[in-house]
Amino acid sequence: MRNARTSIYTCAALFVVAALSTSACTQQMESEAIDVAAEKRAIDETLTTLHDAATNADFERYFGVFADDGVFLGTDATERWTVAEFREYARPRFEDGGGWEYHMKERYIYLAPDGRTAWFDETLENANLGDTRGSGALLRTDDGWKITQYNLTIPIPNDLARQVVGMIREMPESEGP
Repeated sequence: MRNARTSIYTCAALFVVAALSTSACTQQMESEAIDVAAEKRAIDETLTTLHDAATNADFERYFGVFADDGVFLGTDATERWTVAEFREYARPRFEDGGGWEYHMKERYIYLAPDGRTAWFDETLENANLGDTRGSGALLRTDDGWKITQYNLTIPIPNDLARQVVGMIREMPESEGP
Protein backbone atom coordinates (compact mmCIF):
# COMPACT_ATOMS: atom_id res chain seq x y z
CA MET A 1 0.00 0.00 0.00
CA ARG A 2 2.82 2.34 0.86
CA ASN A 3 4.39 1.95 -2.62
CA ALA A 4 1.03 2.65 -4.24
CA ARG A 5 0.66 5.89 -2.22
CA THR A 6 4.22 6.89 -3.03
CA SER A 7 3.55 6.30 -6.72
CA ILE A 8 0.34 8.33 -6.56
CA TYR A 9 2.11 11.19 -4.75
CA THR A 10 5.01 11.03 -7.18
CA CYS A 11 2.64 11.14 -10.17
CA ALA A 12 0.71 14.03 -8.61
CA ALA A 13 3.92 15.92 -7.91
CA LEU A 14 5.13 15.36 -11.47
CA PHE A 15 1.77 16.53 -12.80
CA VAL A 16 1.97 19.74 -10.74
CA VAL A 17 5.57 20.36 -11.82
CA ALA A 18 4.62 19.77 -15.47
CA ALA A 19 1.61 22.09 -15.17
CA LEU A 20 3.71 24.80 -13.54
CA SER A 21 6.45 24.39 -16.12
CA THR A 22 3.93 24.64 -18.95
CA SER A 23 2.39 27.72 -17.35
CA ALA A 24 5.80 29.35 -16.86
CA CYS A 25 6.78 28.50 -20.43
CA THR A 26 3.51 29.93 -21.77
CA GLN A 27 3.97 33.10 -19.70
CA GLN A 28 7.54 33.46 -20.96
CA MET A 29 6.39 33.03 -24.57
CA GLU A 30 3.61 35.59 -24.04
CA SER A 31 6.05 38.08 -22.51
CA GLU A 32 8.34 37.55 -25.52
CA ALA A 33 5.45 37.84 -27.98
CA ILE A 34 6.35 39.72 -31.08
CA ASP A 35 4.72 43.11 -31.53
CA VAL A 36 4.27 42.75 -35.27
CA ALA A 37 3.04 46.32 -35.76
CA ALA A 38 6.05 47.75 -33.88
CA GLU A 39 8.48 45.57 -35.83
CA LYS A 40 6.92 46.63 -39.13
CA ARG A 41 7.21 50.29 -38.09
CA ALA A 42 10.89 49.74 -37.26
CA ILE A 43 11.45 48.09 -40.65
CA ASP A 44 9.60 50.94 -42.38
CA GLU A 45 11.88 53.40 -40.56
CA THR A 46 14.97 51.47 -41.70
CA LEU A 47 13.87 51.59 -45.34
CA THR A 48 12.87 55.25 -45.07
CA THR A 49 16.30 56.00 -43.60
CA LEU A 50 17.91 54.23 -46.57
CA HIS A 51 16.19 56.49 -49.09
CA ASP A 52 16.53 59.68 -47.03
CA ALA A 53 20.25 59.09 -46.49
CA ALA A 54 20.74 58.50 -50.24
CA THR A 55 18.86 61.70 -51.08
CA ASN A 56 21.03 63.66 -48.65
CA ALA A 57 24.26 61.88 -49.66
CA ASP A 58 24.75 60.74 -46.04
CA PHE A 59 27.19 57.88 -46.64
CA GLU A 60 27.49 56.59 -43.06
CA ARG A 61 23.76 56.68 -42.37
CA TYR A 62 23.01 55.02 -45.73
CA PHE A 63 25.38 52.13 -45.19
CA GLY A 64 24.48 51.95 -41.50
CA VAL A 65 21.20 50.24 -42.39
CA PHE A 66 22.92 47.40 -44.27
CA ALA A 67 24.17 44.19 -42.70
CA ASP A 68 27.94 43.81 -43.14
CA ASP A 69 27.40 40.71 -45.29
CA GLY A 70 24.52 42.25 -47.26
CA VAL A 71 24.14 42.39 -51.04
CA PHE A 72 22.86 45.17 -53.31
CA LEU A 73 21.45 44.24 -56.72
CA GLY A 74 21.20 47.22 -59.07
CA THR A 75 19.14 47.76 -62.20
CA ASP A 76 21.89 46.59 -64.59
CA ALA A 77 22.42 42.83 -64.84
CA THR A 78 26.10 43.34 -63.95
CA GLU A 79 25.30 45.16 -60.70
CA ARG A 80 25.63 42.61 -57.91
CA TRP A 81 27.64 44.07 -55.08
CA THR A 82 28.54 43.00 -51.59
CA VAL A 83 28.07 45.88 -49.17
CA ALA A 84 31.84 46.43 -49.14
CA GLU A 85 31.92 46.64 -52.95
CA PHE A 86 28.83 48.85 -53.04
CA ARG A 87 30.40 51.23 -50.51
CA GLU A 88 33.36 51.75 -52.86
CA TYR A 89 31.05 52.28 -55.84
CA ALA A 90 28.88 54.78 -53.94
CA ARG A 91 31.60 56.69 -52.06
CA PRO A 92 32.49 59.15 -54.89
CA ARG A 93 28.82 59.95 -55.55
CA PHE A 94 28.15 60.61 -51.90
CA GLU A 95 31.35 62.64 -51.48
CA ASP A 96 30.27 64.85 -54.40
CA GLY A 97 26.97 65.41 -52.58
CA GLY A 98 25.01 63.68 -55.32
CA GLY A 99 23.68 60.47 -53.87
CA TRP A 100 20.46 59.40 -55.54
CA GLU A 101 16.84 60.17 -54.92
CA TYR A 102 13.99 57.67 -54.79
CA HIS A 103 10.60 58.52 -53.33
CA MET A 104 8.56 55.69 -51.88
CA LYS A 105 5.05 55.48 -53.30
CA GLU A 106 3.94 52.15 -51.85
CA ARG A 107 5.51 49.64 -49.47
CA TYR A 108 4.60 46.15 -48.25
CA ILE A 109 6.41 44.57 -45.32
CA TYR A 110 6.21 40.93 -44.22
CA LEU A 111 7.53 39.46 -40.98
CA ALA A 112 8.50 35.82 -40.42
CA PRO A 113 6.85 34.10 -37.44
CA ASP A 114 10.13 34.15 -35.49
CA GLY A 115 10.17 37.96 -35.70
CA ARG A 116 13.84 38.02 -36.73
CA THR A 117 13.48 37.95 -40.51
CA ALA A 118 11.48 40.23 -42.79
CA TRP A 119 11.07 40.90 -46.47
CA PHE A 120 9.52 43.75 -48.40
CA ASP A 121 8.67 45.20 -51.76
CA GLU A 122 8.17 48.85 -52.55
CA THR A 123 7.30 51.03 -55.51
CA LEU A 124 9.59 54.02 -55.87
CA GLU A 125 9.67 57.10 -58.07
CA ASN A 126 12.95 58.32 -59.55
CA ALA A 127 13.35 61.40 -61.76
CA ASN A 128 15.54 59.56 -64.31
CA LEU A 129 14.12 56.05 -64.24
CA GLY A 130 10.45 56.71 -63.45
CA ASP A 131 8.73 53.99 -61.46
CA THR A 132 11.13 51.47 -59.99
CA ARG A 133 10.73 48.62 -57.56
CA GLY A 134 12.80 47.81 -54.54
CA SER A 135 12.57 44.47 -52.80
CA GLY A 136 14.69 42.65 -50.31
CA ALA A 137 15.21 41.06 -46.95
CA LEU A 138 16.17 42.24 -43.48
CA LEU A 139 17.36 40.62 -40.27
CA ARG A 140 16.69 41.87 -36.76
CA THR A 141 20.01 42.34 -34.96
CA ASP A 142 21.04 43.77 -31.61
CA ASP A 143 21.52 47.06 -33.51
CA GLY A 144 18.05 47.00 -35.08
CA TRP A 145 16.85 45.89 -38.50
CA LYS A 146 19.59 45.51 -41.10
CA ILE A 147 19.13 45.05 -44.84
CA THR A 148 20.71 41.80 -46.00
CA GLN A 149 19.59 42.14 -49.60
CA TYR A 150 18.22 45.04 -51.62
CA ASN A 151 17.15 44.54 -55.21
CA LEU A 152 16.35 47.61 -57.33
CA THR A 153 14.53 46.91 -60.59
CA ILE A 154 12.82 48.78 -63.38
CA PRO A 155 9.49 47.07 -64.00
CA ILE A 156 8.98 46.63 -67.73
CA PRO A 157 5.38 46.49 -68.96
CA ASN A 158 4.60 43.10 -70.46
CA ASP A 159 3.66 44.74 -73.78
CA LEU A 160 7.25 46.05 -74.06
CA ALA A 161 9.11 43.07 -72.61
CA ARG A 162 9.83 41.27 -75.91
CA GLN A 163 11.02 44.51 -77.52
CA VAL A 164 13.35 45.25 -74.58
CA VAL A 165 14.68 41.68 -74.57
CA GLY A 166 15.33 42.00 -78.31
CA MET A 167 17.23 45.25 -77.78
CA ILE A 168 19.36 43.61 -75.08
CA ARG A 169 20.12 40.65 -77.33
CA GLU A 170 21.22 43.01 -80.13
CA MET A 171 23.77 44.75 -77.90
CA PRO A 172 27.41 43.86 -78.53
CA GLU A 173 28.67 41.51 -75.82
CA SER A 174 31.06 44.07 -74.43
CA GLU A 175 28.16 46.49 -73.80
CA GLY A 176 25.44 44.12 -72.62
CA PRO A 177 24.83 42.43 -69.34
